[in-house]
Amino acid sequence: MFKPFLKSTVGVMAALCVSSVAVAQQDTTRIIVPFAAGGPIDVSARVLAEAVKEDLGTVIVENKPGAGGNIGVDYVAKSDPDGKTIGIATLASHAVNPWLFSDMPFDAATDFEAVSLMVLVPNVLVMNKEHADKLGIDTLEDLIAYAKEHPGELDYGSGGNGSGGHLAGELFKNQAEVDVVHIPYNGGAPAQKALLSAEVDFTFDNLATAAPNIQNGMLKALAVTTDERSEILPELPTMKEGGLDEFSISTWWGLVAPAGTPAETIEKLNTAFTNGMQTEEVQERFGNLLITPMPTTAEEFDELMSDERNRYETIVEMAGAKVD
Repeated sequence: MFKPFLKSTVGVMAALCVSSVAVAQQDTTRIIVPFAAGGPIDVSARVLAEAVKEDLGTVIVENKPGAGGNIGVDYVAKSDPDGKTIGIATLASHAVNPWLFSDMPFDAATDFEAVSLMVLVPNVLVMNKEHADKLGIDTLEDLIAYAKEHPGELDYGSGGNGSGGHLAGELFKNQAEVDVVHIPYNGGAPAQKALLSAEVDFTFDNLATAAPNIQNGMLKALAVTTDERSEILPELPTMKEGGLDEFSISTWWGLVAPAGTPAETIEKLNTAFTNGMQTEEVQERFGNLLITPMPTTAEEFDELMSDERNRYETIVEMAGAKVD
């Protein structure tokens, strides 16, 4: 006589469980990182995800690497514009790749709503210290002078054709009017290994990656590539101070949502993430990564991405870089 009651009770409990899972999924915000786990972009996203849980509820980070970041970014572009799936936009995905790939799966200019910039990291021109000392190179001016006296003899490594290091090297060649050879590697780590073993003469790397080897004396830093000196290594001059007046390059990443996400949702996300970036814990943990949080308004980040996209169209064309 109790079977119908038991059956109905089980049915109700099952329905409640399904409902609870659905509610939990609805309350979860996902940050899509378009690169493998473990790098500065991934780690900074995870640090920030923890900091905004009080405002946004459960926040998880998912890695969707591939195609220079295009796979993960495309996933964000095609997600529901409800603020529950957002992603990391980078210099590569939103400024370089639109000109590097002939067939992009998304439109970087129209398929996203900016949320906030997270980080803007200087790049740095570095040499193997022992090798630099052997060549008598101590400054950017020394490097340029040596390259002019020995055309075609120096080479620089990068993480691949069209990478930030490649484009910085081509801009350097153009502005310094020197003949140096590009050696592409399959990623930033092999390029860094080649530099440390003096397999290549110099590279342009982001400061967060290069700083530990600068500080331990394995690398000699000649200049930072941003308009202003870095707070991390304030003694380093800028490329402009070394005579290259138009040289300005940095690595950046930030948060975007799918196009069509309501303005009030973007405002809520912006408030949560910019407040999170200003907490002492996030600033300390970002500092351990040798990066500085750079919260902005959504409008400011959108303008940055637009300006960078326009600028890199010229740089990619000058470099003649293509990957497909």
